[in-house]
Amino acid sequence: MLVQLAVGAGASVCCITIHSFMMAIVLRVARSHAGIRRYSSVLLAWIMSSALCVLMAAHTLEVTVWALTYKVLAVAPVGSDLLYFAFVNYTTLGYGDIMPVERWRLLGPFAAMNGILLFGWSTAVLFEILRRSLIRMEP
Repeated sequence: MLVQLAVGAGASVCCITIHSFMMAIVLRVARSHAGIRRYSSVLLAWIMSSALCVLMAAHTLEVTVWALTYKVLAVAPVGSDLLYFAFVNYTTLGYGDIMPVERWRLLGPFAAMNGILLFGWSTAVLFEILRRSLIRMEP
């Protein structure tokens, strides 16, 4: 059990590090529009879409970290789609169509916990970008 927790913590730290770097990119993208002073729904959509695309790339990269972890450790049965399995765990969908081998069962919940936390972080940043953009665009 301790090995599972250590591996899960390691993969989580990798994902958190990736997310931190990607957040810096998101903030740079959002700040590049800081000089805008008039409201434009098209411009607001552009700012939010740009930020969201960077965040989706971040989450996809983080899911790939989990899929690679699953591959290295042979967590799922041979022939399983590990990227799909990682997405199902990370997003907490929990379809249950692929089951991990018993020795690594704690990695699924660990990936889910990591995904929930990182989605929450992304949501908070998106909301803050929207809030600040609307404040700058007030007449």
